[in-house]
Amino acid sequence: MNYWMVKQEPDSYSWDDFVKDGKTDWTGVRNYQARNNLRDMKVGDKVLFYHSNIGKEVVGIAKVTKAAFPDPTADDEKWVAVELSPVKPLKKPVGLGQMKENLALSELKLIRQSQLSVMPVTKDEFEEILSMAR
Repeated sequence: MNYWMVKQEPDSYSWDDFVKDGKTDWTGVRNYQARNNLRDMKVGDKVLFYHSNIGKEVVGIAKVTKAAFPDPTADDEKWVAVELSPVKPLKKPVGLGQMKENLALSELKLIRQSQLSVMPVTKDEFEEILSMAR
Protein backbone atom coordinates (compact mmCIF):
# COMPACT_ATOMS: atom_id res chain seq x y z
CA MET A 1 0.00 0.00 0.00
CA ASN A 2 1.12 3.53 -0.75
CA TYR A 3 0.26 6.81 0.94
CA TRP A 4 -0.54 10.14 -0.69
CA MET A 5 -1.67 13.68 -0.09
CA VAL A 6 -3.94 15.66 -2.40
CA LYS A 7 -4.43 19.40 -2.11
CA GLN A 8 -7.63 21.23 -2.89
CA GLU A 9 -8.84 24.76 -2.31
CA PRO A 10 -11.87 24.41 -0.03
CA ASP A 11 -13.73 27.26 -1.74
CA SER A 12 -13.56 25.19 -4.97
CA TYR A 13 -14.11 21.69 -3.54
CA SER A 14 -14.03 21.14 0.19
CA TRP A 15 -13.87 18.03 2.35
CA ASP A 16 -17.59 18.56 3.07
CA ASP A 17 -18.34 18.62 -0.68
CA PHE A 18 -16.31 15.43 -1.08
CA VAL A 19 -18.20 13.67 1.74
CA LYS A 20 -21.54 14.82 0.31
CA ASP A 21 -20.59 13.44 -3.12
CA GLY A 22 -19.36 10.13 -1.65
CA LYS A 23 -16.61 9.88 -4.26
CA THR A 24 -14.99 12.02 -6.92
CA ASP A 25 -12.79 11.78 -9.96
CA TRP A 26 -9.57 13.69 -9.18
CA THR A 27 -9.29 15.56 -12.48
CA GLY A 28 -7.63 18.68 -13.78
CA VAL A 29 -4.05 17.92 -12.72
CA ARG A 30 -1.71 19.56 -15.24
CA ASN A 31 1.66 19.27 -13.51
CA TYR A 32 3.83 16.43 -14.86
CA GLN A 33 5.14 15.30 -11.48
CA ALA A 34 1.66 15.35 -9.93
CA ARG A 35 0.35 13.45 -12.97
CA ASN A 36 3.03 10.80 -12.51
CA ASN A 37 1.96 10.50 -8.87
CA LEU A 38 -1.64 9.94 -10.00
CA ARG A 39 -0.40 7.19 -12.34
CA ASP A 40 1.30 5.47 -9.40
CA MET A 41 -1.84 5.41 -7.23
CA LYS A 42 -3.39 1.99 -6.71
CA VAL A 43 -6.82 0.94 -5.50
CA GLY A 44 -6.79 0.86 -1.70
CA ASP A 45 -3.99 3.41 -1.26
CA LYS A 46 -4.63 5.86 1.57
CA VAL A 47 -4.83 9.59 0.87
CA LEU A 48 -4.64 12.65 3.11
CA PHE A 49 -7.03 15.43 2.00
CA TYR A 50 -5.44 18.86 2.45
CA HIS A 51 -7.26 22.19 2.26
CA SER A 52 -4.88 24.57 0.49
CA ASN A 53 -5.04 28.34 0.27
CA ILE A 54 -7.78 28.65 2.93
CA GLY A 55 -7.08 26.79 6.16
CA LYS A 56 -3.86 25.10 5.00
CA GLU A 57 -4.57 21.92 6.92
CA VAL A 58 -5.08 18.19 6.51
CA VAL A 59 -8.76 17.60 7.22
CA GLY A 60 -9.53 14.01 6.27
CA ILE A 61 -8.54 10.59 5.01
CA ALA A 62 -9.61 9.22 1.65
CA LYS A 63 -8.78 6.14 -0.37
CA VAL A 64 -8.16 5.40 -4.01
CA THR A 65 -11.16 3.51 -5.40
CA LYS A 66 -10.21 3.53 -9.09
CA ALA A 67 -6.66 3.63 -10.46
CA ALA A 68 -5.49 6.01 -13.19
CA PHE A 69 -7.68 6.50 -16.23
CA PRO A 70 -7.74 9.18 -18.96
CA ASP A 71 -8.74 12.55 -17.51
CA PRO A 72 -12.06 13.48 -19.15
CA THR A 73 -11.28 17.20 -18.63
CA ALA A 74 -8.11 17.02 -20.77
CA ASP A 75 -7.67 17.27 -24.52
CA ASP A 76 -4.57 15.08 -24.35
CA GLU A 77 -4.64 11.41 -23.31
CA LYS A 78 -1.36 11.73 -21.39
CA TRP A 79 -3.26 13.38 -18.51
CA VAL A 80 -4.92 11.04 -16.03
CA ALA A 81 -7.35 11.09 -13.12
CA VAL A 82 -8.13 8.70 -10.27
CA GLU A 83 -11.30 8.11 -8.31
CA LEU A 84 -11.17 8.90 -4.59
CA SER A 85 -13.67 8.16 -1.84
CA PRO A 86 -13.75 9.73 1.62
CA VAL A 87 -12.95 7.46 4.57
CA LYS A 88 -13.23 9.75 7.60
CA PRO A 89 -12.51 13.28 8.76
CA LEU A 90 -9.63 13.87 11.14
CA LYS A 91 -10.71 14.45 14.75
CA LYS A 92 -8.68 17.65 14.67
CA PRO A 93 -7.28 19.21 11.47
CA VAL A 94 -3.49 19.33 11.27
CA GLY A 95 -2.22 22.71 10.07
CA LEU A 96 0.76 23.44 7.86
CA GLY A 97 2.48 25.34 10.69
CA GLN A 98 2.20 22.33 12.99
CA MET A 99 3.67 20.07 10.31
CA LYS A 100 6.56 22.47 9.69
CA GLU A 101 7.40 22.44 13.40
CA ASN A 102 7.41 18.63 13.61
CA LEU A 103 10.92 17.26 12.97
CA ALA A 104 9.46 13.89 11.96
CA LEU A 105 7.89 15.68 8.97
CA SER A 106 10.97 17.63 7.86
CA GLU A 107 11.10 15.75 4.53
CA LEU A 108 7.35 16.00 3.83
CA LYS A 109 6.78 16.94 0.17
CA LEU A 110 4.11 19.44 1.24
CA ILE A 111 6.87 21.43 2.92
CA ARG A 112 9.66 20.78 0.42
CA GLN A 113 7.67 20.95 -2.84
CA SER A 114 4.63 22.96 -1.88
CA GLN A 115 3.47 23.53 -5.47
CA LEU A 116 2.54 19.86 -6.00
CA SER A 117 -1.18 19.10 -5.81
CA VAL A 118 -0.69 15.32 -5.61
CA MET A 119 2.28 13.97 -3.67
CA PRO A 120 3.49 10.81 -2.00
CA VAL A 121 3.90 10.61 1.76
CA THR A 122 5.70 7.86 3.61
CA LYS A 123 3.84 5.52 5.94
CA ASP A 124 5.68 7.14 8.87
CA GLU A 125 4.65 10.65 7.72
CA PHE A 126 1.06 9.48 7.25
CA GLU A 127 0.98 7.96 10.74
CA GLU A 128 2.63 11.03 12.28
CA ILE A 129 -0.01 13.34 10.80
CA LEU A 130 -2.75 11.03 12.08
CA SER A 131 -1.21 11.05 15.55
CA MET A 132 -1.13 14.86 15.48
CA ALA A 133 -4.88 14.85 14.76
CA ARG A 134 -5.77 12.99 17.96
